[in-house]
Amino acid sequence: MSGAPLTFYLCHCASCQRQSGSAFGESLMFACEDLTLDGTPQERWTVGGSGVPIRQTFCGTCGVRLTHQRKDSPVLVVKPGTLDDPSWLFPAAEIFTASRQPWLLPLPGVAQYPQGPDMDRLKHDWARWIAGHEETGR
Repeated sequence: MSGAPLTFYLCHCASCQRQSGSAFGESLMFACEDLTLDGTPQERWTVGGSGVPIRQTFCGTCGVRLTHQRKDSPVLVVKPGTLDDPSWLFPAAEIFTASRQPWLLPLPGVAQYPQGPDMDRLKHDWARWIAGHEETGR
């Protein structure tokens, strides 16, 4: 990684729930030019819920999912659990909350979107989150 993340959010859509094998997926976005993958990741194409083709990359050694990217998108989404230290992350938003598991409560102080907001909204939420954490020294 050579640049700062654009945003970090939790997605509660049915597709992310299936792909993560959990109640939600985590997405940490970077500009494509700010990220380089080591090794030789394996690649698979799928079609997202929006009908847009999505390229997924997996570790060539252990098979863990590393990234996904919508076709022709200038951003790449990293799975934060693959980072050496993701402890500094806290989501700026939760999206597709209309599909959130009923036993899972919204995170306090985190932007909530019943569907998917546009990228500018997510960037704004992330900037607001960063500013708040810079003030507290975290």
